[in-house]
Amino acid sequence: MTYFQAVVIALIQGVTELFPVSSLGHSVLVPAWFGGSWQSMVTQSSTSDSGSSFYLAYIVALHCATALALLWFFRADWARIIRGFLRSLPASVRLSMQARRLRLSVLDKDERLAWMIIFATIPVGLTGAGLEHTFRTVFAKPAAAAVLLFVNGLILLGAEALRRSAALRKQAGVQAAMARPAQAYAPAGQPWESLAPGYTAAPGYGPPAPQQPGYPRPGYPQDPGYRANPGYPGGPGYPGAQGYPAGAPGTPAYPPAPAGRGEHGSHRAPSGGRAAADIAEAERSDERIARLSYKDAVLIGSTQILALLAGISRSGVTMAGGLWRGLDNEDAARFAFLLATPVILAAGLLKVPSLAGPAGAHIHGQVAVGFVVCGITAYLSVRFLLRWFHTRTLTPFAVYCLAFGLLSVLRFL
Repeated sequence: MTYFQAVVIALIQGVTELFPVSSLGHSVLVPAWFGGSWQSMVTQSSTSDSGSSFYLAYIVALHCATALALLWFFRADWARIIRGFLRSLPASVRLSMQARRLRLSVLDKDERLAWMIIFATIPVGLTGAGLEHTFRTVFAKPAAAAVLLFVNGLILLGAEALRRSAALRKQAGVQAAMARPAQAYAPAGQPWESLAPGYTAAPGYGPPAPQQPGYPRPGYPQDPGYRANPGYPGGPGYPGAQGYPAGAPGTPAYPPAPAGRGEHGSHRAPSGGRAAADIAEAERSDERIARLSYKDAVLIGSTQILALLAGISRSGVTMAGGLWRGLDNEDAARFAFLLATPVILAAGLLKVPSLAGPAGAHIHGQVAVGFVVCGITAYLSVRFLLRWFHTRTLTPFAVYCLAFGLLSVLRFL
């Protein structure tokens, strides 16, 4: 492998791992289009005896670079989620031992999101550990990758159609509600949110009652004294707060909460190259994602199994799964990146030892260059995509996959 080849593959990997266009498919198709020594790299890595493939070892190193770029970009988010898990785990163990069955102690969105990510990662982790080699030797060939890339485009189009359909139904519901006469609004009974399993207002999901140990729990949005909550009377941004436009005169102003848990995201220092407003928006996105049930999280996470096939995008099918379970484009993209991080990192770390063997014997310099190039490219890609999906859709990526997939089918079949 030359340094030029190493840089080209690193650029492709850094972009396509996070763009919904399949990095594995491009790592097969692009060298095949170039032909010659490029194509021989792919041919060797897709054989049954590929343990000494330098190309496969190189791709593994690039996976680690992508995962580290994601961890760095989302470092503030992962710090919250990991702290939530460490809070929830001891209480969940005690609760499960008392009940003699699995019970989770979940008191805020970070704790819940941590468990959702764990449960969602299990299916693809087990499948990848057992069948990754089989999928690679059978499907990591140009013709198969071309067909699957075309299928990936169809999946993205289907997901976008599903999103539009849901948006139209929601808009129709809002218009119908506005058209009803005032008499139609009778006093409501118990809200549906209190009956929905896993919803933040459901029984058992919330701060401990005054008679339970650990009350009050500082920083929980429903706790008394959580003054940084935007919905807390008198809290920052609350319509009646002092300083709020047209706020009520004489409304008491509360001192800002200490930095960290319980503080509104917009008051924190920028992290991961993001503005404070972006971090605050990320927390609001996590609140919406955490309203999914654990079953929904597992279903979304299970779609990553399809990404073991060269040509099917991990982020693409995970976003499609999120749209299917009711998330919008922005939240689906964020959840996809959070779910991808542990999977990509684990896949890379498990095969890093191959770099120390015969496969990596003569490419240490290329690995170092490619690692840096891929990491920087992946970091820029995730920044771009989060802004893209704030207002835009999957359609352009679907069109690209259909076009490149069809051309590749005509070329290699």
